[in-house]
Amino acid sequence: MPARTPINQVTDYLRKQSEFWRKLVQPLASDNETPFFIFSSTPIKMALDELEKHFGHLPVRHWFSFKTQPLSPLLRWWRQQNRGVEVVSEFEFRAALTEGFTPENILLNGPAKHHWLPRHAMPGLRVNFDSSAEARALAPLAKQLDWSCGVRLKTNEEFDPEAPKYPTQFGLTADEAPLVIAELRRQNVRMETVHFHLRTNVASAAIYERALNEVAAICNAAEFAPKFIDCGGGFPPRHVATRGGKFLDREFNLDEMARAYERALKNFSGVREIWLENGRWLTAASGVLVVKILDAKERRGMRHLICDGGKTMNALVSTWENHDLIPLTPTRGPMCLTTVNGPTCMAFDQLARRPLPRSLSPGDYLLWLDAGAYHLSWETHFSHGLAAVWWHDGEQTSLVRPREDFAEWWGKWTPGS
Repeated sequence: MPARTPINQVTDYLRKQSEFWRKLVQPLASDNETPFFIFSSTPIKMALDELEKHFGHLPVRHWFSFKTQPLSPLLRWWRQQNRGVEVVSEFEFRAALTEGFTPENILLNGPAKHHWLPRHAMPGLRVNFDSSAEARALAPLAKQLDWSCGVRLKTNEEFDPEAPKYPTQFGLTADEAPLVIAELRRQNVRMETVHFHLRTNVASAAIYERALNEVAAICNAAEFAPKFIDCGGGFPPRHVATRGGKFLDREFNLDEMARAYERALKNFSGVREIWLENGRWLTAASGVLVVKILDAKERRGMRHLICDGGKTMNALVSTWENHDLIPLTPTRGPMCLTTVNGPTCMAFDQLARRPLPRSLSPGDYLLWLDAGAYHLSWETHFSHGLAAVWWHDGEQTSLVRPREDFAEWWGKWTPGS
C-alpha cells in the first residue's frame, strides 16, 4: 500500500490552490451576483501533464467524460487538444457534434442507446454495446455504417457503491458476452473494443488489475482479441476527503496503475491502445463555487452562516465529500464550529461543517474548492435559478453562462387549457 500523502504536501497543495483561485475570483466577486462557478483549463492541463508523466510510455488515450463537466468552452478547449469525447446520452451526443467533434472522436457508452441512436446514426461512430438487446437492435446499423464497435463487460469488481452486495445494471456478464460477441461477428460487425467501468473513486490499482484480468479471461473465452481496452474512469480525485475525513486517494498510486496496465497488456494480443475516461480526476480541481454570506446565527454552540448558494442548489457531491472551503479574503482570529448553509428551506442544505473564523460575517465571500466535477450536471432549480458560470482559458476570464433570471426559471411552462 502506498504511503499516505504527508500533511505538509496537502497543506502546500491547498495554499497553491487558494492563491490561484483567490486571484481569479477577486476581480469578479464585488461586481457580479453570487452564487457563481468559475472553471479554468489550467488545472486540467496540469492533470494531463501528470498523467503523461506516469503513462507516457504506454499506448494510452484519454477521452473526456462529458457527463462529468458539461461545459461548452471546456469541450472546445479539449477538442483543440485533438482529443476525443465520451458520451452516454442523446443530448451529450448532439452537444459533442455541435462542438465540432467528428464521429470517430466520439465514443458512445451508456445503457439503452438503441432507443435514441438510430435517430442520429452516421458513419464512423465508436459504439460500445451495453446489453444483448442493444446489440441486436443496433447491429444492422453498425454494419451498414461501418461503426467501430465493442461490448461493455460486467466484472465482479463492479457493484453498487451504496449497497455493495448488489450488482449494477450495466454491461454483459461473463456468460452473456461470448454469445453477443459471436452474434455480432456473424453479422460482420466490426468488433474492436472491450469496455468496463467500475465506479467512481476506485480505491486502488489492485482493483483495476483484478478487473483487467477478468476481462482478459472473458475475451479469451470468446476468442476475441480487442484492439482497444476501454477501462472507463474512476480514478479518485486528489486531496478530496470523504465526509468522515479520509482522503479518497489515500491508497491510490499512479505508478502502481502504470504497472498494472503494463502487466495487463501481456494478457491481450494485438492491443493498440488503452482508453481512459477519468472525468473527476481530471476536472475536480478545475473549478470553485463562490457564495456570499447573507446572514449569521448562533444555535447551541453552533454558528450558522446562511449563504446564497449551497448543497441543494449547487453542490450535491457535498453529501458524500468534504471539500476545502476558504474565505475570499484571508482571515485570522478565533475559530468556532460553523455550518455553512445554503438559502433553501431544507435542513439538508449544508455545504460544510467545520471550524471557521468567527470574524466571517454577512457580505463576505466563501470559495468551495474542487467544484469542477458533476456540479453542473447536478445543479437544481430549488426555488432559485441556475448560477452564473465563468471560464478561464489560461489567460482571460469570461462569462459563459449568465445567471438564470425569473423569466427563464418560470417561463418554460406552456399555457394550460
